[in-house]
Amino acid sequence: MRKPSIDSSSLAAARTGGPELSGTNLERASDHNQRVTLHAIRVNGPVIRTDLAAMTGLTPAGIANITKRLIKEGLILEAGRLRGARGQPATRLVINADSCFSVGLNVDRDHITLLLLDFLGKVRARSSREIAFAKPATVRTFFQRSIGQLLAKARISRDRLIGVGVAFPDDISRAHLPDQPGDYAAWASIKVDELIRDILNVPVFVENDAAAAAIGEMQFGAGQQYRSFFYLLVTAALGGGLVADGSYFRGANGRSGEIGWLRALDGSGADTQLQNIVSLSALYQRLADQGFRVASPQGLTRLEPGARRVVDHWVRESTEALVSSFLSINCLINPEAILIGGRLPAILVDQLAASLNETMGRFKTQLPAVAPVARAAMSDDAPAVGAAILPFSDRFLPSRSALMKTGGAL
Repeated sequence: MRKPSIDSSSLAAARTGGPELSGTNLERASDHNQRVTLHAIRVNGPVIRTDLAAMTGLTPAGIANITKRLIKEGLILEAGRLRGARGQPATRLVINADSCFSVGLNVDRDHITLLLLDFLGKVRARSSREIAFAKPATVRTFFQRSIGQLLAKARISRDRLIGVGVAFPDDISRAHLPDQPGDYAAWASIKVDELIRDILNVPVFVENDAAAAAIGEMQFGAGQQYRSFFYLLVTAALGGGLVADGSYFRGANGRSGEIGWLRALDGSGADTQLQNIVSLSALYQRLADQGFRVASPQGLTRLEPGARRVVDHWVRESTEALVSSFLSINCLINPEAILIGGRLPAILVDQLAASLNETMGRFKTQLPAVAPVARAAMSDDAPAVGAAILPFSDRFLPSRSALMKTGGAL
């Protein structure tokens, strides 16, 4: 039986995630059209050329030329033919995951994570170290020693790397967390790209860790389901990021989503930064105050009953502290969802999300809309994966700035 025909508007509506797949006939737009086509194949593949034309708004001839060029460059592959329709079977196209690779590095106050990402978004190799307040020299040494081991493990040659992305917290020396040493302020005078650029001699891109996590979720996680969402990153501190209409929104100074700096009342009624309540550092401190020593996310999954009660109380307090900010996000932004990611174990993320949904539900009759709160699709490596996407974005993926591209590498 013949499949029902699908018009171009239906195909465009069916596409999910990422920037709008709309080609352009503007002058010097060849690169943009190629990026749009490549992204359409990545999101929808295996896909045939006629469907690509409908998705992108480009002509069949234009799609034929672009896909021919992409095949020649090794970025896409032919993956068999689509049979069952009339006429000559159409060739299906897919991304060539092995065409190029990038490196993602996440530096935070309690860990360093390094990974290799292929062009399809799969982590090929990974190394992570739990270390509190790592100094610049420690990060450089870790990167230098680990990258060669990861490349060897994944059997990837250095000449196939197109860049390094670094997810790094903004104001890392200003946000004072429990037990933060005074000399940690050394990061204020360090340019992260210069710290590691000479090791691989490829472009280095630096991004805020919460922004990188949101970008990773947008490209390879729940962004395939939601075009607009707020991302809450729970790490040693607390960050956020906003994806609006399939694009990451930075704000006037590139500092949108900085939810951790907002004010809230803690359990004793004292006014403090939200990240001093909702963060791994705050949770560890609560446990330590009650005589329970936990220093890693893994430790939070192996708690005795007394420590479990401390965590339950922290979830309730975090819920109360977040509600006001989440109500504002719903009213001002109207996202489809609020996603929680980061290093908080999945079982605790689910508990916090359920508590927030129950509390937020009380306001449904008082607000125009209330978005569901859910666990982000990606793992705790989201900042590192998002960072690794940056070189791909610079070279291959479409964005609103694709037609007037500015240098992103530092």
